[in-house]
Amino acid sequence: MVSHRDYANDVRPTWCPGCGNYGIWNAIKRALAQAGLAPHEVMMVTGIGCGSKMNDYTHINGLHTLHGRTLALASGFRLANHEMPVIAVHGDGDAWGEGGNHFMHTVRRNIGIVDLVENNHIYALTKGQYSPTTHQGTVTKTSPQGALEQPLYPLAVAITQGATFVARGFSLDIAGLSELIVAALNHRGYALIDVMQVCATFNRRMNYDWYRQRVYKLSDEGHDPSDRMAALAKALEYPGGERIPSGILYQDESQPAYEEQLATLGAGALISQPYATRPAADYRQLVREYA
Repeated sequence: MVSHRDYANDVRPTWCPGCGNYGIWNAIKRALAQAGLAPHEVMMVTGIGCGSKMNDYTHINGLHTLHGRTLALASGFRLANHEMPVIAVHGDGDAWGEGGNHFMHTVRRNIGIVDLVENNHIYALTKGQYSPTTHQGTVTKTSPQGALEQPLYPLAVAITQGATFVARGFSLDIAGLSELIVAALNHRGYALIDVMQVCATFNRRMNYDWYRQRVYKLSDEGHDPSDRMAALAKALEYPGGERIPSGILYQDESQPAYEEQLATLGAGALISQPYATRPAADYRQLVREYA
């Protein structure tokens, strides 16, 4: 029987007191245990950011990569071993700023990755610059007159690009977030979870009380997650409005995952397949051509 305690290690987080990452950290461990996954049976890929230290503080297989390249590395691992669940954990800047191009193409490929984005609407690790999801008018170190740009609507982007699982959680709702992660792990393709979290140091305006007044559960309002257009309407509610929908916005299990369509993987995970090489004569001929 797997327990969330199996994911504990001796490395203590360096997150600020009150950081939303603590709730996300606990939700991930509980979700993996609920899914019956032992630490050696799952891979966590992270980028650069406060929350991207998640695999340092967790007893789990972990890979760090460059800023914005989380989904690229996660995709590579998934194709090398599609029999192992892969969770990408990174922030709003890493996911949708530096990693925006990778995000769009990972969505449309529908590759089997659980993409958990810790959205605190700020670049926290680098001390408070505005990010793609920072609300317009927010004063930061790089926007002293207030952010001029409209914020990104990442869930709407995902839905319009063909995402098959789109959800939003809240770091204070550990039980609800755990349920979303379990559902994402059971999804056959790409699964995006946008997690609303507090940055207690660089985005104090959006504190826990601020979120409590705005976050609501879609299940309480009878939302149908199979209705793509209804999901898009919900995705456009925030950040433009004052209400923040949480739960599964959209889910479609009818579409095959990218790796399901690759004939090469029909023989099993690449890491388990025999290593094949060309005849030595081919290599000697290649050397002669370029000598």
